[in-house]
Amino acid sequence: MKKYLIPSIRLTLVLTVLLCVVYPVLISFVGKLSKGHGDGETISVKGKVVGYAKIGQSFTKPQYFWGRPSAVGYNAAGSGGSNKGPSNPDYLKDVNNRIDTLLKYHPYLKRSDIPADMITASGSGLDPDISPAAARMQVKRVAQYRKLDEQKVATLVEAHIEKPLMGMFGPEHVNVLKLNVALDELK
Repeated sequence: MKKYLIPSIRLTLVLTVLLCVVYPVLISFVGKLSKGHGDGETISVKGKVVGYAKIGQSFTKPQYFWGRPSAVGYNAAGSGGSNKGPSNPDYLKDVNNRIDTLLKYHPYLKRSDIPADMITASGSGLDPDISPAAARMQVKRVAQYRKLDEQKVATLVEAHIEKPLMGMFGPEHVNVLKLNVALDELK
């Protein structure tokens, strides 16, 4: 018994030091080298933090670009999806309500013109990005409500399309908060 007990205690102590001290310190150090210095990439306007680049926010005013719906109300403390399947009546009702709202504010669109990411919630409920098609779909509404030239808003959207990581990992996307901050800065 002593033959197995001493090595198992040693292994437990070594793993405790490695996993409870060395690993967290290493990860904290790597985080300090990243954007935001381990505290997340914040977006500021006139020195005031207005949000985090990697956490979605709710934009409901028609003069702003809207992000992807959230099943958790963009609550970062309780992120998650709705866990409702595509045949669930409550889920279908939510999707149809989102379509109706979009068509109300975009009467020039057909149901088939609405990108899926504008009516389906993300798995985390915190997705900060939308597809370029979803951003382009909203250009006319945003330009009308802000009394801006539609081409100027479209150019702003095109400038905010972020390419896939290293040109191949993930789809093109538009960060909604960054786009809305840039939109507020337009004169």
